[in-house]
Amino acid sequence: MRALRNKNSKAARSRRAVSPVIATVILVAIAITVSVAVAYWMGGIAGSFTQFEKVEIQSGVCAWNSSSTQWDITIKLKNTGTATATLIGCFVNEIEVDSYTLTTAGNNQSVTDMTNSLTISSGASATIGVYIDVGWEAVTPGTTVNVKIHSAGGMDYIKLITLV
Repeated sequence: MRALRNKNSKAARSRRAVSPVIATVILVAIAITVSVAVAYWMGGIAGSFTQFEKVEIQSGVCAWNSSSTQWDITIKLKNTGTATATLIGCFVNEIEVDSYTLTTAGNNQSVTDMTNSLTISSGASATIGVYIDVGWEAVTPGTTVNVKIHSAGGMDYIKLITLV
């Protein structure tokens, strides 16, 4: 019996297990690899849901057009957001312009050359013309008007412009 016990204990001693230090290193390496993979996966998912539109009005210039007796306002826009912006409305002093796609205002009208929906890709620029007739809403030279561009995403982009 004693011989059997000695044989078993020698066999037990000759088998070696992985040391606790090496097991810990392997587990930490696996945990880091899995966490990096999950972080990249979540970053890809979050990136597709976090796109936003942001249109900046870079300038707004007004000039008097004596031949057509109207104010010509030129607004330069740039989409600095990550999503495409669709502009769907133009307002002057909170009143929607009377007509779109026009460059000459009729009697007592405000019009814009913007189409019914103007799309600006991310990083792209666009120019919009707003034209106000001399008789519109009793505005006079020196009056400051509030030009607001409304987007399909529900954002409003506002520029105050003084009529010259």
